[in-house]
Amino acid sequence: MSDAGTAVGGRHYVPPEAGGPALRVWTWLRRNLFNSLANTVLTLAVVVFLAMVVPPVIGWAVTNATISGATKAACGPDGACWTFVRMRLPTFIFGRYPPGEYWRIFTALALMVLLAWPVVSERARHRWVFVALLLVAFPMIAGVLLAGGVFGLRPVDTNAWGGLMLDVIVCFVTVAGSLPLGVLLALGRRSTLPVIRTLSVGFIELWRGVPLLTVLFLSAVIVPLFLPEGVSIDRLLRAMAALILFNAAYMAEVVRGGLQGVPEGQEEAAYTLGLSWWKAEFLIVLPQALRLVVPAIVNTVVDLFKDTTLITIIGLSDLLGAVEQALKDPSWLGLAKEGYMFAAFVFFVCCFAMSSYGRSVEKRLARAH
Repeated sequence: MSDAGTAVGGRHYVPPEAGGPALRVWTWLRRNLFNSLANTVLTLAVVVFLAMVVPPVIGWAVTNATISGATKAACGPDGACWTFVRMRLPTFIFGRYPPGEYWRIFTALALMVLLAWPVVSERARHRWVFVALLLVAFPMIAGVLLAGGVFGLRPVDTNAWGGLMLDVIVCFVTVAGSLPLGVLLALGRRSTLPVIRTLSVGFIELWRGVPLLTVLFLSAVIVPLFLPEGVSIDRLLRAMAALILFNAAYMAEVVRGGLQGVPEGQEEAAYTLGLSWWKAEFLIVLPQALRLVVPAIVNTVVDLFKDTTLITIIGLSDLLGAVEQALKDPSWLGLAKEGYMFAAFVFFVCCFAMSSYGRSVEKRLARAH
C-alpha cells in the first residue's frame, strides 16, 4: 500500500482526493452513473433523450422568444410569445385588485415577512410570541388591509382578489387554521376518553373520505341554503373554511404518526416530574412529535398550495384561473403554451422554495438533536 492508493480486491484503487479535478469527476461518474451495465445503458438513454428535447425547448423558450412589444403581432412565429405574460403579469399576480391599492398588498406582505423572520430564525428568542402573532393577529390585520371598508380604506370585494396573491392567501390561512386543529384532533384520537376519541375519529374519517372537489362544491352551493334568510357569508371565506376542515383531517393523521413515534417513556417521565397531561403533551411529547413529521407536514403544505387551483371551479380566479381567462381574450388567442408554462414555472418555484426550507429545518433539528 502506498500513499497514492490502496489495494482493494486485487485492484489498485485511487481515492478521489488523491487526484485532480478531472480524476474526481471521472470517479464520481463511474460510481454514480456507470457502475453497472444497466446504469450505463440508462444513463446513455437519458443523455440521448435530453439531447433530443432540451435544444428545441431552449430554442423556443429563449433563443427565438419575444418579450418586447405590446400585442401578439410583435411576436415571432418560431418562438415563445412572452409578451403575453409581460402584458398580463399584474393580472396573473394580483387578479383584478385595483392597481392604485397595490400598496396594501405589499404592506401585508412586508408585515408577514417581518413576523415570519423570527419564526424561521435559528437564534430568535420568545419564538412562540411571533408564532402566535403570525397565526392569529396577522390574518386579521391582513384581512382588514386587503378588504378595506374601515379606517378610511377603500373597500375591495373578494371577487376582485385573484392571481398568485389568492393562492398564497388561501394556502396561508388554511395552514394557519388546519395545523392547530389537526394537532387537537390527533391528541383527541389518542385520548382515553371514549367520547372525545370517537368524535375525533369520526371527524377525521368523514373529511378524509370526501373528495376535495365535493367539499368545495358544498361550501359554494349547499352551505348558503342552510343560512337564515338575509344572511350571507363571503364565498372566499366559505372556501377557506372548507379547506381548513378538510386539511385538518390530514394534518391530524400526520401529527398522530409523530406522536406514535415518541417513546412512551417520555410521557411517563413527564408524569413522574409532576407535570399535568396538558403540560406533558405540549411541552414534552408534542415538540418531539412535530420534529419527526416535518417532512410530512411540508409535503402536505406543498400539496395544499397546488390544490388551491381547485377554487377556480367555484368562481374564484387564482393564478391558473387568471391564465385561463386571459387566454380567452381574442387578441391573445393561441398562446396557451406560454400561459400554462408560466403558471407551471411559478408553482414550481414556490413549491421548491417550500421544500428547500423544509429540508433546512430538518437539518437544523437534526443538528440540535
